[in-house]
Amino acid sequence: MTVIHIVLFKFRPEITKQHTEEFVSSLKQLKALPCVKDNRLIVGGPSITDPIERSKGFQVCLVSFHHDRAALAEYQASKEHHDVTSTLLFPYKEDLCRFDFEVDEEDEYMCNFLTKAVANGHI
Repeated sequence: MTVIHIVLFKFRPEITKQHTEEFVSSLKQLKALPCVKDNRLIVGGPSITDPIERSKGFQVCLVSFHHDRAALAEYQASKEHHDVTSTLLFPYKEDLCRFDFEVDEEDEYMCNFLTKAVANGHI
């Protein structure tokens, strides 16, 4: 069963764009961890929500896929995750919101992106 991990990040106003870009770049490296299902970790921002106020000021979003709860726990406990959050996030954040959920069995097929991409001739 796939677990989807979503985190929204908001930095304090004085934090530079350069710092945020370094944070995003470091987050993207976490996709190489074996506890991330098929390297499925996406980082994006800024929000294109219209009106922008609905984004509540969050600047960066991470979405990652994990085989199960144990894999998510392994991700959270990894040295690489700790290094990114302790050096580039926590000292600079204003807020964050985390939401994790297990994909329902009948929706699990939608988590097979690579299979879909190959079938549709994208890869």
